[in-house]
Amino acid sequence: MRVVLADDQPLMRAAFRIILEAGGITVVGEASDGDHAVALARSERPDVVLMDVRMPGRDGIDATVEIVAELPEVRVLVLTTFDDDDVLYGALAAGAAGFLLKNSTPEEVVRAVHSVAAGNGVLDPAVTGRVFARFSRRSISAPRSEIIDRLTEREKDVLALMTRGLTNAEIARRLGVGEATAKTHVSRVLTKLGVRDRVQAVIFAYETGFAPDRREFV
Repeated sequence: MRVVLADDQPLMRAAFRIILEAGGITVVGEASDGDHAVALARSERPDVVLMDVRMPGRDGIDATVEIVAELPEVRVLVLTTFDDDDVLYGALAAGAAGFLLKNSTPEEVVRAVHSVAAGNGVLDPAVTGRVFARFSRRSISAPRSEIIDRLTEREKDVLALMTRGLTNAEIARRLGVGEATAKTHVSRVLTKLGVRDRVQAVIFAYETGFAPDRREFV
């Protein structure tokens, strides 16, 4: 597991380096601004960029946009604080795989990096509701709503459970199927929606008005 750290505060970078390396994760570079983060992502091709939002010069959002567009195999995990909501929404819309608050525990940081590297999305539960409420207030795009209709009923069940934050294992238990089957359903949902990961799928569901749908499960 290879990670680039992007934060303008040296002490914060040092703290995260200690946390990640204690968790068996290799830090291959440190950046103090967005331009350096993009350059390191290009040269090192890490699994994950742990990206601060507010940095001098080029900020984390602009850097995320470029990394996601140019290096789709590199995942970006945004770090934020409670008062960074507007910036955070932009980062998620730009393709960040998720976000954590900076007061997360060391164990949560390590788990999040592993989860993002594995292709999953990570949303800090402390602000998840606020993020999705923001997206759910957007106007619904008819063509995007029609994409939801292309899902099978089982795939709609899976998407609904994804919006509730359930893991593949939890989805499998709820639907009474094997975890491999649940993983296949999740993969098909992502493909049909044309999104990169679970975070983007859930945002898609809220934007189209699907997420508030109260589906019943046996």
